[in-house]
Amino acid sequence: MKILIIGGNGTIGKRVVSHFQERNEIIIAGRTSGDVTVDIADSNSIKSMFDKTGKLDAIICIAGEAKWSDFNELSEDDYYIGLKSKLMGQVNLVRIGQNYLNPNGSVTLSTGILADDPVAQTTSAAMVNGGIHSFVKAVALEIENGIRVNVVSSGMVEDAYEKYKDAFPGHNPIPMKKVVRGYIRSVDGKGNGEIIKIYV
Repeated sequence: MKILIIGGNGTIGKRVVSHFQERNEIIIAGRTSGDVTVDIADSNSIKSMFDKTGKLDAIICIAGEAKWSDFNELSEDDYYIGLKSKLMGQVNLVRIGQNYLNPNGSVTLSTGILADDPVAQTTSAAMVNGGIHSFVKAVALEIENGIRVNVVSSGMVEDAYEKYKDAFPGHNPIPMKKVVRGYIRSVDGKGNGEIIKIYV
């Protein structure tokens, strides 16, 4: 398969690339590095990226940002960071990317445990993750040409434990191999409209 992995140089992305590159043609996209560059908060940038990649069999997105801060300190513009990047960025990857997918292709988006088990300072991030979950279930009912859309939602991953452990008190770090299997299930399986939760 020809697979585009957006965020393929990130903490989780590197592990996902390592698995899929064994048997597939991989194109890595990133904001500043990769085979192609993209700013997912900009739909024109997304369109330009797909024009460069050409037809694909699968799209995986492991990218998108949202502002973390105390609720009373978040401005309206702070919320728009997550809405434009992680939410609408991934929505636009599906909306535009469907036209570059071969029949029966797939799109895999990424969220996280905050949608179901938020911690302090995550009202924006949790809101965005929950929105993507609802979008995936809804778009799966309408997207055409046999295309499947799923989302992998992971807890705090092992490789990021030292960086984020204070923000997730008592949470169990998720083994990287387990996280990667979520993306394998989405790409190589037959599920559509699934929220693949990897929380324990």
